[in-house]
Amino acid sequence: MGQEQERRKRARVHRGKKPLIDQHRPAEEARQERPRRKTSLRRLWQFGATAVTTLIVTVVIVVLMLSVYTYYTSYIQADLESRAQTAAGVFRNYTQSTYLSAARQFVNQFEDKNVIEVQFLNQSGRVLMSSSMVITGAGVDSADVFSAISTQRVQATIGETESGESVVSASAPVVYDRKVVGVVRFVTSLREVDGQMVRLSAICVAVGLAIVIVVALFASYFIRSVLDPVIRVTETAKRIAAGSYGVQMEKRADDEMGELVDTINDMSMKIDQAERAQSEFISSVSHELRTPLTAINGWAETLYNGEVRDAADVKKGMGIIVSEAQRLTRMVEELLEFSRMETGRFSLSVEPIDLQAELEDAVYTYQEFFRRKGLELVYTPCPEELPIISGDPERLRQVFCNLLDNADKHGGSGGRIDVSVVKEEEYAVIRVRDYGHGVPEDELPFIKYKFYKGSSNVRGSGIGLAVVDEIVAAHNGVFEVGNAEGGGFVATIRLPLHEDTV
Repeated sequence: MGQEQERRKRARVHRGKKPLIDQHRPAEEARQERPRRKTSLRRLWQFGATAVTTLIVTVVIVVLMLSVYTYYTSYIQADLESRAQTAAGVFRNYTQSTYLSAARQFVNQFEDKNVIEVQFLNQSGRVLMSSSMVITGAGVDSADVFSAISTQRVQATIGETESGESVVSASAPVVYDRKVVGVVRFVTSLREVDGQMVRLSAICVAVGLAIVIVVALFASYFIRSVLDPVIRVTETAKRIAAGSYGVQMEKRADDEMGELVDTINDMSMKIDQAERAQSEFISSVSHELRTPLTAINGWAETLYNGEVRDAADVKKGMGIIVSEAQRLTRMVEELLEFSRMETGRFSLSVEPIDLQAELEDAVYTYQEFFRRKGLELVYTPCPEELPIISGDPERLRQVFCNLLDNADKHGGSGGRIDVSVVKEEEYAVIRVRDYGHGVPEDELPFIKYKFYKGSSNVRGSGIGLAVVDEIVAAHNGVFEVGNAEGGGFVATIRLPLHEDTV
């Protein structure tokens, strides 16, 4: 019975504990599991613009109010100081025994007693007379009085009464024989100034609030005018990333955002063209491989089964097998060559070469081949001697052969191909022209792209001109394509003739 109770107790303790993996889970992993709050750029921008504007308006209002208040109080203080200085100067013209009677007369005849109180104090700071009431022996606890008595100069200060009212006061000593016998003090309330400041503050706050609202509305409009196109671009980019290649956005303005829209549209179109070209390339290569393989397999099985015994037929079959195998070899080599270019493993074996001699070798190689097909190859050499340049003879010969092959495939129906080389300024210019149907104008910008075949139904991989463009560019040259005047297609190569060609 005791063992059973102990087992149950251990089970309860075990159930109360958390799993070990939860107790020791790293804090970083726990942070990663928390859902990350998505911050809205619109809210951040709106809040930032409103907050900054509010802060600036608040600072401006505070500085403005302090400046206005300081201006008013300084003006009032200077006015009281002038009044006190003038009054003290007047009383110095009287004798010490008669100045009090003159002071009483001054107090009684003081015109601004409704807004300014004038007081006369003795040398101990007690009020002898005042324009506002009769005070007998009341003391004044103000810094300007004691400073005026001690320094024998006019002093002014801003303080508060016992009721908490703000006042400005200025005191000037009445001096006889370098001895202070009394003080003339002018006091005025800042109640009107405070009231004006309250009204001005209300106006400034209202104007500041209006400014904040206007800025907030303008910021909202500005943010919407900027972010809405960005949102549209983002949504379009997501569609492109999801596979909707070729989708286009509407351009609504000729500004930086319009330029971005043009770039996205151009990228979408090029991706769509590249995707189509790749699909067409796969289909074309599959067809190109299937055709020679079918011929090779068919003749190989025929010869293997002994179905053909005539020596001429056997030789013909073997010739077809060899020809198609060579065709497959050329196709595979072309694909491997282009793969090396794409992966950066393409290199040149540079040496001094005679460019015209290399071109003539390629021309003579194809001349007999074209003649058997009924195609005339016309070669026009350069009328002046071309200098020796640095280059890769094998690669350049590959360029010439690709261009002649392309002219045969796409323009051989014209019955003639022209090849020429001339010297133009510091360049050797090689042109290969056919007299076929040419290339549609809307396809010309893309025919140098890899795998692009356009509307042509001619068999091929679609990378011949792309290989030419890569090799010519590696020789610091320029490869141009276009339709010739009078019909046909012309390919132009410009290679620099200076020594540092590559």
